[in-house]
Amino acid sequence: MDLGLRGRACVVTGASRGIGRETARLLCAEGASVLLVGRDEGRLAAAVEGASAAGAEAGGRAGSLAQDVTAEDAGERMLGAATERFGALDVLVNNAGAAQWRDLDEVPDEDWRAQYELNVMAPLRAMRAAAPAMVERGWGRVVNVCSTAGKRPSAAMPEYSVAKAAELSLSRLFADRYAKRGVLVNAICPGPVEAELWMEPGGLLDQSQRMSGAETREQALETAGGKRPIGRLAAVGEIAAAIVFLCSERASYVSGAAWSVDGGTVQVIV
Repeated sequence: MDLGLRGRACVVTGASRGIGRETARLLCAEGASVLLVGRDEGRLAAAVEGASAAGAEAGGRAGSLAQDVTAEDAGERMLGAATERFGALDVLVNNAGAAQWRDLDEVPDEDWRAQYELNVMAPLRAMRAAAPAMVERGWGRVVNVCSTAGKRPSAAMPEYSVAKAAELSLSRLFADRYAKRGVLVNAICPGPVEAELWMEPGGLLDQSQRMSGAETREQALETAGGKRPIGRLAAVGEIAAAIVFLCSERASYVSGAAWSVDGGTVQVIV
């Protein structure tokens, strides 16, 4: 299926690893031009190399912008960089995020504020900068990578859950504002994914092992996967594929959605 993304100019945040990196790679493979945004210049360079290779046959291009998405001028800087390099901005994927496991009583005020900055203010500033430019061109796609925790709060990730719920509400507000003007805003809600956030040493898998009392990482991973009706954690590509579809021409009648891509974890009919 041709997704109609050839030549589209895209920005993907949190693109140096995991879901963001794979989303950028798949967009390039569809012939899009992608600006990968992240803080780690070394990881960004490797991600750009991979995305460029994936896009070689289809004409996709990749570049990078090293910055913290929580900076107050981040939205304008991303729009400016995409416009300078690719001539426009058609697609925005707000993917940057972080989480950790701990009890509600252990979360200090500064971490509540930090999650709000990362998951609400950062996508807000990015959409506020990008959406009017998309309106001028008469076409745009925004995908906010949220979480199942935004639909059903996780007791192990309280501040993350609350911020992700707010991000879902923010997505809906922008969707209603811009749908009639050709800019479609949607959210994706993954559950646990076998990416660096979970799998790297000290990541969520190790944290869940400590909290659950599992004897080994393998046991903790099996337990986490067993909580999903599908019986396992998601692969990175399974989440990225859904994001790329929502970025595409084929998703022309999807607006204001909050798609669960979670193996059936959150058992609600929305």
